[in-house]
Amino acid sequence: MRDLKSIISQMTLEEKAGMCSGKDFWRLKSVERLGVPEVMVSDGPHGLRKQSGDADHLGINDSIKAVCFPTASATAASFDRDLLYRLGDALGQECQAENVSVLLGPAVNIKRSPLCGRNFEYFSEDPYLTGELSAAHIQGVQSHHVGTSLKHFAANNQEYMRMSCSSDMDERTFREIYLAGFETAVKKAKPYTLMCSYNKINGEYASENEYLLTKILRDEWGFDGYVMSDWGAVNERVKGLKAGLELEMPGSGGCTDAEIVEAVKNGELDESVLDRAVERILDVIFRYVDNREQQTFDLDAHHHLAAEMEKECAVLLKNNAMLPLTRGDKIAYIGGFAKTPRFQGGGSSHINSSYIPCAFDVTSKKCEILYAQGFAHDKDEIVPELFAQAIETAKQANAVVVFAGLPDSFESEGYDRSHMRLPDCQNRLIEEILKVQPNVAVVLHNGSPVELPWADKVKAILEMYLGGQGVGEATDALLFGDANPCGHLPETFPIQLEDNPSYLNFPGDGKHVNYAEGVFVGYRYYEKKKMKVLFPFGHGLSYTTFDYSDLKLSSDTMTDDSIVTVSVRVTNTGTVAGKAVVQLYVKDTTGAANRPEKELKGFTKVALDAGESKTVELQLDARSLSWYNEELHDWYAASGTYEILVGESSADIRLQANLSFETAKKLPFVVTMNTTTAELLAHPELVDAVRAFEQSLKKEDEQPASEVASEAVSDEMAYQMYLASPLRSMRSFSGVPTQTLLDHINNLNAILKKSF
Repeated sequence: MRDLKSIISQMTLEEKAGMCSGKDFWRLKSVERLGVPEVMVSDGPHGLRKQSGDADHLGINDSIKAVCFPTASATAASFDRDLLYRLGDALGQECQAENVSVLLGPAVNIKRSPLCGRNFEYFSEDPYLTGELSAAHIQGVQSHHVGTSLKHFAANNQEYMRMSCSSDMDERTFREIYLAGFETAVKKAKPYTLMCSYNKINGEYASENEYLLTKILRDEWGFDGYVMSDWGAVNERVKGLKAGLELEMPGSGGCTDAEIVEAVKNGELDESVLDRAVERILDVIFRYVDNREQQTFDLDAHHHLAAEMEKECAVLLKNNAMLPLTRGDKIAYIGGFAKTPRFQGGGSSHINSSYIPCAFDVTSKKCEILYAQGFAHDKDEIVPELFAQAIETAKQANAVVVFAGLPDSFESEGYDRSHMRLPDCQNRLIEEILKVQPNVAVVLHNGSPVELPWADKVKAILEMYLGGQGVGEATDALLFGDANPCGHLPETFPIQLEDNPSYLNFPGDGKHVNYAEGVFVGYRYYEKKKMKVLFPFGHGLSYTTFDYSDLKLSSDTMTDDSIVTVSVRVTNTGTVAGKAVVQLYVKDTTGAANRPEKELKGFTKVALDAGESKTVELQLDARSLSWYNEELHDWYAASGTYEILVGESSADIRLQANLSFETAKKLPFVVTMNTTTAELLAHPELVDAVRAFEQSLKKEDEQPASEVASEAVSDEMAYQMYLASPLRSMRSFSGVPTQTLLDHINNLNAILKKSF
């Protein structure tokens, strides 16, 4: 165990300040005389993008040959914690082999809008799924004593003006949607580092937001690593250091180091704050240095792993008995992506892939296949000759597979998409092919939802997302039934962009973006609005079918401290082996808050042979039922009944049970002149006192209302107005003296005080 405080005590002020910024784009500074080595960090949520020390951030210069695994948009569709752990484990091995101390990822920002250019790096529109999968990914990487950098903290949900725009939202929305994934990952997996985002949050830069970086991250969640900036995210360095930003990346050539030194010398910055930051950085450095592994990694073996993973991630969106295909049948592959697959996104995560077999080449080695380009993989351009050739090829085939998707220019880090459509040339060609060929399947290569105007006409749709360099082999295996699709959508596919809840407020005016939809993001919005979608959250088909039965709760009651186990029996009722994704949702029926119709609170993936049954178990606690209450500044679930729902998607619920919850938590409540009668009657402790006060106000000689008055003001109208009126209105409408009202209010508050 190294004595970090002793090392720090021997550092000069300049050396300590220097430890708080990078030496260059990828390396931290060393202090050789004290045995502090230089270490390297590298991009790589889905593959190692190690560059030389003088390289750039966005990848203009080449990085080493490495394996590109499926991106987060794809791995999230696996609904498989074990798969994410295996991915992390492989990346941890590669980092040890390449002497990389921290891997920059995973990225867990919520997919607020389908247009965000970086959505391919993010997991889901759902914070529970995001948190669970990212935690598994982190645990896999850090099993090799290689750190991760959970990013981008927080509310970085667009690329437009990302370095300065303010993400503006209420605390409940922030906590429930945009922080919850980070919270789960921090608490469950304890990432060594965390990367703050570029943007402001409610007007304050994330890099100098003490509420975010210290009060929430450290004091509430118990984070014990160091916080680094996104590359170039620092605004005011000393203010950021005070707020909890330990490491600035990349280095500033000594400029901000000098600011820190000067701030200590002039008393603006307590040196103990600097010492604490250096200690946190050294702790992570030596966690890696003191646990070096003699690792090598086999590019071919990891390529095979990438292909196997993608088979678990692809989502069969539609299948009208067309898939799987039969080898030897007269099949045509059409579209530029069949020979040049799009398997990763552009920007800082771009991997210099070791080997990229395409679907056409893989299938051609196993059976004869027709091919026509039809359209290019990298542009939206109608070439009449290519169209004509594709249509003629479609006529000759018994079945056509169109390989469609988004070109690199359509989605990338650095800018957002301007629409949700596929290239026009692709939609046009698919429509033309359908006129001459009824048996059409479409394979999609994209990092985020797209509009599919022909979805009701084609027979099958297979969503590959950006599936890594093994996407060609995975596509072949899935199309021909060598593997059974088992991915499920981690996001909703709306029918059109305008349906998305953020549509009117994305991406803002460049200075501010209003998260006006609140907690109603993705399926939470579509279900609340009872809005039709193209494909719902959690949707995914298989070449087999599954039956759900015997839903049981270990207890039908729950309290704040108890855990309830939910068990359900799943049976493969088809003729081939497959994997079911069991999804557990919770619906709040108490009416205590405006909440989504239901929310994902559990999931598991189970492999079943044909005819096989297994019982799976999932757990619920009070947090599973809770929403974030801004009065308490804490999570809260009201006493009452909650529906426990199990199904194969948010729109395909198979089983339901009721759970009765009783909480000891009480919401703060103080009666004032502006408290309404309805609010008073909502508190069981106050009902008797309120009714007694009403009786005391009734006059014995009160005359009944006239017939004309009764017609104008019905009993129901009068009662509803009474419920909605503040207590002060009794002075005007009932002639109650102010002192009488004050006495009543004091009495009610005394009752409440006793109940607490």
